[in-house]
Amino acid sequence: MVGKVLTGNGITRYEKGSYALVGGEELSEAERDQLLDLCRQRLDAFREQRGEEVFAHRSRQRTPLSGSVKHRVLTRAKGRCECCGAHEHQRALEVDHIIPKNHGGSDDLSNLQALCFRCNAGKRDTDRTDFRGLQASYSLRKAGCVFCALEGSGRVLLEYELALCIADAYPVTPGHSLVIPRRHVADGLDLHQPEWNAVVELLLQRREQLRAEDAAISGWNIGLNSGEAAGQTVFHAHWHLIPRRVGDCAEPRGGVRGVIQERQGY
Repeated sequence: MVGKVLTGNGITRYEKGSYALVGGEELSEAERDQLLDLCRQRLDAFREQRGEEVFAHRSRQRTPLSGSVKHRVLTRAKGRCECCGAHEHQRALEVDHIIPKNHGGSDDLSNLQALCFRCNAGKRDTDRTDFRGLQASYSLRKAGCVFCALEGSGRVLLEYELALCIADAYPVTPGHSLVIPRRHVADGLDLHQPEWNAVVELLLQRREQLRAEDAAISGWNIGLNSGEAAGQTVFHAHWHLIPRRVGDCAEPRGGVRGVIQERQGY
């Protein structure tokens, strides 16, 4: 409701599932930090005036944390979601219990983590995943890996902190693209949930780009080769996004079943 009210009054705008401050991109890093601190001060003052129960309906655990505790958690997380890496300038952060309160979890700092509202809302109430320290694994690179060396290559079309998108060097159809997690991991099924989220978001963004560029696209093949037996040749996980057009092959029926040609028709 707060986001809708602010948007209705021209203070924020809503785009792709997130609220953003109108004119916020014109602020410097220091100005953004000052604005965030001011907002926290006003919220703390409001709590002192009205009591913590005023926000009880917004809390998953119905046990609000003090502003000082939240500040310590957010400071420890360096203002980033410990799940997806989103900065507090990009998306509102919340303080989450790792072991839920209704399952015996405490309000101790060791049981608290910083998550953006999107990651926190996507968790199950019984989820006990500890996302602290996960960011370090996202920076892993492997020497000699062609996909680990993509940054600065000029090939990147779209990117998030955890994944990027490039044009396939050997396209099956015009527009054939690859979405690749930044972390070096061979099997795409071994990704952390934040990486999955980033991959899906880039697949959707690239699809929209290609649709806008070519009205003849009327279908898609999306595929992951996982393992040598499945045809994987570059052992850094990557998803293929292949645009399809009517008449681009004699018999499209069967789609991805065509990886074993004699089994494509059924």
